[in-house]
Amino acid sequence: MKKSLTRRVFLRGLGGAVVAAPFLGSVAERIAKAQPSGGESPKRLIVLFTHHGCLTNRWFPTRSHGALTAADYEATTLKHLAPFASKLLMPRGIRAMNEWSFTRTHGQNNDPHTQVMGSYFTCHPVTPESDKFNARPTGRSLDHFCAEQVNPSGAAPLVMHIGGARSDASSNFSYSAPGEMFGAVGSPVTIFNTLTGLFGEGPMSPDTYSVARGKSVIDVVRRDLATLQRADMSQSDKHKLSAWVDLLHETSSTVRAQCSAETAAALGLTRASVEAAQAGSVSVDLSKCTNVMMDLAVLATLCDHSRVIFMKFPGTMVFDWDGIHHTKDTDGIAHRTGTSFMGGDCLPGVNEMIREIDDWYAKKFAYLVGRLDSIDEGDARLLDNTATVWFQECSDGNSINLNNLPILQAGSCGGYFKVGQAVNVEDGRADMTRGNSEAICGPGDTEFGADELDITGTPPDIATQPINKYFCSLMNAIGVKAGPDGFPAVGGTQEVTHFGKYDDTRLFASQDEPPIIKDPGEFTALRAGG
Repeated sequence: MKKSLTRRVFLRGLGGAVVAAPFLGSVAERIAKAQPSGGESPKRLIVLFTHHGCLTNRWFPTRSHGALTAADYEATTLKHLAPFASKLLMPRGIRAMNEWSFTRTHGQNNDPHTQVMGSYFTCHPVTPESDKFNARPTGRSLDHFCAEQVNPSGAAPLVMHIGGARSDASSNFSYSAPGEMFGAVGSPVTIFNTLTGLFGEGPMSPDTYSVARGKSVIDVVRRDLATLQRADMSQSDKHKLSAWVDLLHETSSTVRAQCSAETAAALGLTRASVEAAQAGSVSVDLSKCTNVMMDLAVLATLCDHSRVIFMKFPGTMVFDWDGIHHTKDTDGIAHRTGTSFMGGDCLPGVNEMIREIDDWYAKKFAYLVGRLDSIDEGDARLLDNTATVWFQECSDGNSINLNNLPILQAGSCGGYFKVGQAVNVEDGRADMTRGNSEAICGPGDTEFGADELDITGTPPDIATQPINKYFCSLMNAIGVKAGPDGFPAVGGTQEVTHFGKYDDTRLFASQDEPPIIKDPGEFTALRAGG
C-alpha cells in the first residue's frame, strides 16, 4: 500500500484495528468464528459446581426416562426447580472419570478429592499419584477448550469461586494447561469493576466505546474506510478490503444495550450490595455473597464478557446461615461421621443435615435459572440460549462413587437439547435406581465400618456412560469445532467426538495405557429430535 495513507487511519482506536484487519488474515478468521451467524444470540455454557454429592435417593425424580413435570420435581430435593420443569433436562446414567477407591478398581488411588477434581473436567489422570494433595491432571479442562473458540477474541473463561477463591488441587477444577491451575475470581468487587468498565468510556477509545454501546463497527469506521478505499492499492489488497467489509456485515456483534448501569441496578448490583457480598466472600457467609455472584454471572453474559462461565462453591465449609446451623463441615457431614474418617460413629441427624445442604444448593441453582429466564433476548429468553448445568463432584459423598452422577441442565442452548424430560443415556429405562444414600446412619444406626462405604452408593455396573460424551454434546451445542481426529481444535471444522485421555474409568488405574476413547461421539439421545 502507498505511504500516503496516514497513521491515523490505522491507529485510531477500534476503527484503526478493524481497517487494518484485512491484512491480518488470522485475526479476521478468529473473529468470524467467534460470532454467531444471521444475527442470532450467542450460545453459552454456564456451569455451577458443588462438592460432596447428595442424597441421591431424594435428589433424583422417580422417572429416569421420559417427560418430567413440575409434580415430578416437587417430590424431590429439586422442588425449587419445579416452575422451570419445561426447560429442564436431566441426563441420567452418566459416570465421571477416575473414581477413587481402596481397591483401585475404577481409577487411581491418590486422594478422593484431589484426583476427582483434577480429572473431572479434563478426563485425564493426575500426576504424580504419590502426591496426595498436589497432583495435577495431564490435560486441560473443558472450560478452556470452549472459551478459546467461542469467547470473543478467544478470551479465557470466567471462573468464579463463590465464597472466596482457593488455589489448592483438592478443590480446583479449572486447568489452562496440563498441570496449570487457572486462577479463579473470588472477589465480587473485582468482577463488578470489570463489567462496569463497559458502562462508560473509561480507558476505551471513543470508537471502542461506540461499539460497546451498540453502534455498528461499519458506522464507526465509515469515514476511515472511505479514505482507505480511495487509496492507491493493489488489486489484491482491494479484494481483501472488499472481503473484509462483507465479513463485518456478516459477523459484527455488539455488547447489547442491556449491558448498562440500569440493567445492573435492576439485578440489584450496586456498589453497596457488591461490597456487602465481598464481606460475605471473605467470611465464607454464602447467604451474603451467592446471589450477587450469580447476578454478576448474568451481567457478564449480557455484556458478552464471557460465553463460558464456571462457578463453584468451597470444597469444605460450615453451613451456618439461612436457617441452617451446622457445627460440622460439609466434608465431615458427607462422610456421615462429622470427620474426614471413613467409617466410625454416625453423626446424629446427619442425613437431615445433608438434606438441608442439598435443599440450599437447589434453591441457589433455581435462583440462577430464574434470573436467566427473566431476561428477554428477542425471540427467546437468555436461559433458552444457554446450557446452564449443575454438576456435582460425586454421586454419594460417603461412597464417593462417580457413576449415577447427579446432573441437571436448564436451557436448550438455542434448541440444541431436549428439555422437559429425563433422558437415560445408558439403556432408556424409566426405572433406573436413585441410589442408596440413606442406607446407613438412619434411625437406630450408631456406627458403620469402612467396608460399608459403598452401601450408600449406586452399584458400580449401573449408570456408567462416560461423561466425556456429555462434554462433547455441550461443546457441539455452543459451537466448538474439532480437527480431523475429533478432538476440539481451534480452526477445526468438524463436530467434536473425542475429549480427554480415557473414557473408561478403569484405565485411569494405570497411566501406562495409551490414550484411547472407546466410545466416541456425543449423546445423540439428548439432542432435540434425537
